[in-house]
Amino acid sequence: MSKFMDWVDARFPATKMWEEHLSKYYAPKNFNFLYFFGSLALLVLVNQIVTGVWLTMSFTPSAEEAFASVEYIMRDVEYGWILRYLHSTGASAFFIVVYLHMFRGLLYGSYQKPRELVWLFGMLIYLALMAEAFMGYLLPWGQMSYWGAQVIISLFGAIPVIGDDLTQWIRGDYLISGITLNRFFALHVVALPIVILGLVVLHILALHEVGSNNPDGVDIKKHKDENGIPLDGIPFHPYYTVKDIVGVVVFLFVFCSVVFFFPEMGGYFLEKPNFEQANAFKTPEHIAPVWYFTPFYAILRAVPDKLMGVIAMGAAIAVLFVLPWLDRSPGRSMRYKGWISKLFLLVFCVAFVILGVLGVLAPTPGRTLLSQVCTVLYFAYFLLMPFYTRLEKTKPVPERVTG
Repeated sequence: MSKFMDWVDARFPATKMWEEHLSKYYAPKNFNFLYFFGSLALLVLVNQIVTGVWLTMSFTPSAEEAFASVEYIMRDVEYGWILRYLHSTGASAFFIVVYLHMFRGLLYGSYQKPRELVWLFGMLIYLALMAEAFMGYLLPWGQMSYWGAQVIISLFGAIPVIGDDLTQWIRGDYLISGITLNRFFALHVVALPIVILGLVVLHILALHEVGSNNPDGVDIKKHKDENGIPLDGIPFHPYYTVKDIVGVVVFLFVFCSVVFFFPEMGGYFLEKPNFEQANAFKTPEHIAPVWYFTPFYAILRAVPDKLMGVIAMGAAIAVLFVLPWLDRSPGRSMRYKGWISKLFLLVFCVAFVILGVLGVLAPTPGRTLLSQVCTVLYFAYFLLMPFYTRLEKTKPVPERVTG
């Protein structure tokens, strides 16, 4: 085995990569359970790719046969039902772990110097993931798939001058048709997965170049022993690879419980109108995107003007990209920031959840007012950050991790 690895290493840096990214990559020793979600996101990505490949073997990307092919997968393909449920549940699980992964970044300041690129690559993954989910949402060719795509694509028509042409270019036709379905299928199964995989590699490489953050927000590279090993660090393998197994087991227990017992999750993971074939002449009573898009959909509906609503929705995502340059706090972690930062983060999280709930519900005057208030609170967290992080009183940050 040693001779074989020597032969491989002479031609490919297998051992070097193993050491740089696992066995000799030193991570802070005070990671907590919130650090499970990065590895869980990788696990779900593998699940989506594997199940997606198997589903494409029986799926027909045409307006005439797409819905029937999904029914064929569910009823006639051996174990097709579990593949479909693993993929549909995995889509929601992906966003759950990504949102929790992003929350941990906000909590411990993982976007601050020198990890700006790590954050930016992460945000690009999130953007590509949203596009991937949107493309895949049309493929079952159900009522909500069709009309949800109709609503979202029509938003591009609000852009001055190029709006109508851009909308037609995205659809590939004058209305959503089999051509739209076919091009969304190509993007969903080929183009966007390649982009996501590439961004994940860049995200990990950037992370391992600057080192992982920790709940204290302390740089462990400042204090090393005579061998250059961080005093507050431990090798990622075997310590965190074994620890991550615990998170994987708990996650799979919950994930499989959903897959086997309530894969529709009350209509939030698989909407009831999507069990009816797409019909351009029959509009569902209430059109709403799938749950992981609803906070931004609620922001869109909170603004009366269509163009300004589209701008607000886009700005809600774009502002995440400039976050590293908005935070002026001397400390990274929320443990040592002032009470104002803690309050703003709490209000932001509550507003985001409320927007998500409102995006699922049919609009009423009261709900529209609430969504407008939550939209203001959402943007206030970012736009006021340069002021409250600079002015607030913070606790002294320790030199070493506190455990």
